[in-house]
Formats: sequence, structure tokens, C-alpha cells
Amino acid sequence: MTKHNTDLSFKPVNNEAPRTLTPSQVDFYNREGYLFPLNLFSPREAEQNRAYFNGLLAQSEGRNAYALNCYQTRCAGIYDLCMAERILDVVEDIVGPNIICWATHYFCKMPHDEKRVPWHQDASYWKLSPARTVTVWLAIDDADEENAAMRFIPRTHDMGPLRWRAAEGPAVLDQEIVDVASLGEPVSDILKAGQISLHADMLAHGSEPNASDRRRCGLTLRFCPPEVRIVDEHWKESVHAIICRGEDPTGRWEHNPRPDSDDASHQDDIVSLGGN
Repeated sequence: MTKHNTDLSFKPVNNEAPRTLTPSQVDFYNREGYLFPLNLFSPREAEQNRAYFNGLLAQSEGRNAYALNCYQTRCAGIYDLCMAERILDVVEDIVGPNIICWATHYFCKMPHDEKRVPWHQDASYWKLSPARTVTVWLAIDDADEENAAMRFIPRTHDMGPLRWRAAEGPAVLDQEIVDVASLGEPVSDILKAGQISLHADMLAHGSEPNASDRRRCGLTLRFCPPEVRIVDEHWKESVHAIICRGEDPTGRWEHNPRPDSDDASHQDDIVSLGGN
């Protein structure tokens, strides 16, 4: 347990009859902490996803490319991706039939972006307990090692909180895990636009600066079961959740309706969500 009485232990998925994933894929997620690639959107749909993001990015001109954070109850297109049946079908096999989306974030590394995302565990930034969030990373652009694809360190999701220090140099986050080399060999989350990956909220991951001439953008969607609770009052004011499937028998999560438009023209104070 950590401050705010937060449980950061990993609980393996217990699903003997998944409906979309295979049992071996669920076993892999339990053992390694991630799963990729999963084909969800056709090339034409991937192009539509990219065009939609480009429109939001144009609205947010003057802010950095990482600014589109937690707009799921402000932008109808993001809301619709949170509610997409093909995404929820995958998520249900991990978190169960009652699904909450509590955050989204476009992580857009522009060409020649010198900022790295230090090695970190997402849940160490969050005021949620227990640690049961699965992140869907939807590739908006192709992501590979050349343009700084996200990297995972397998099996670190089951190690509890890892030691960290203040990050140095140009970086998206202010923390980085120490002694990463002792944790295992990283795996690059190589995806084609329209594919997704999944990773557990305690899996160590990060990405390098994008030294290429190509953009690398992905949309993270954070899903959890309603048994997860917010343990910090500031977060209760900042998190705008969607009950995507099933119900919330706990009454902890307030459902927000679909917005009428796509407004990315301004930015509110947003809780820190980690990085990719």
C-alpha cells in the first residue's frame, strides 16, 4: 500500500471463457502485462481516426501536441471511441462486464520531438485503488522503433511500485524508474494505424525521443471496473467518467452524457495521467 491507502498489487484476470480474446491471449496479458497487436480498425477507418485527430489538433493550435488530455466528455468523437463496441468487447475480457472509462489522452510525438517519456508505471501517478485499469493504446499513426514507439518491460506489472527518481533532460514526465536494465529486456509496441495494444496500469513503460521525420500519435483510453475508487478529493473533481457498458453497482462513478460537439479549443486543469 502507498500514500492515500492505494493498493497497487496486480490481480490476474480470471476469465475462463473470454468472448473476444483467446484464453492464451488472456494468459499472456496476465503473465507479461501487455498484449499487442490487435486489429480493430480498417485502413479506411484508421485514416478517418487520423483526420479527426488532425482537426482537434488544429483547434488546439498554440498548445503542445500532448495537450488533448481527458477530452472524452467534451469531444463527441473521442466519446464515441470510448463507446466503440469493438474496443469494449476486448476490454470486457479483461475487466469484466461493467466498464468505466475514466480518462483518455492523445500522445502525439511530432517529428524531431526531443522529449522522451521516462520509464514509469502509470498507476504511480493515479489516485485510484485498487490498480485494475487497463489502457487501450489506439494507433492513430503507424508506430515503430524509428518514430519512438512505446516500449514495455515485460512482467514488471507484478512487481509492485518500483523505485524512481526525478527525471533529467527533456522529458514529458517528472519521474523515471531507476535500475531499469535489471528489470529485463524492453519490447517495442509496434503497431499499424488502427491497431491497438493493451497494458496493465503497473507495467513499466516509456518511449524515446522521436528523431524521425514522421509523427507518432496514439490515443490512450483508460478502462476499469467500477470497484475501483478514487482516493483523492481533487481527483473526484477532475475525473469525468463514462459508464461504457453494464452498470456501476457501487455508485462511485457519475456517468457523463455524450457531448454535442467537438470542442478542443481550450484546456482545463487536468490530473496527471502518466505517459506513453
